[in-house]
Amino acid sequence: MFDDFLARYAYWLTTVLMVIGLYGMLGKRNLMKKLIGMNIFQSAIILFFIAGSVKEGATVPIIQGGHHEAIDVAAYANPLPHVLMLTAIVVSVAITGVALAFLIAMYKRHGSLEEPTILGDMQ
Repeated sequence: MFDDFLARYAYWLTTVLMVIGLYGMLGKRNLMKKLIGMNIFQSAIILFFIAGSVKEGATVPIIQGGHHEAIDVAAYANPLPHVLMLTAIVVSVAITGVALAFLIAMYKRHGSLEEPTILGDMQ
């Protein structure tokens, strides 16, 4: 039982991070806390994809020395999930930057980042 838990610790960590992020996005009223929850959730998704693409004993898919005889494809790791997650990290940083700019503008206009205060000012 404990060995099964340790064998899948990355998935358990992903689950915990997703729950924390989801709680931060849905359970908090402060917009900065919601943004932090979204970043935690995004990190959990990235960890999930990276953990799912791990291949024990695999090597990089680079053919050494120009030999092209019988290549064992199963011995190589697929680089696509890692490349896609690098793109996801860049998108996450960009979204965070834009969201922080919006939060600064909202704070200057409303004097608060609390949802009820901002929604009350809009009515």
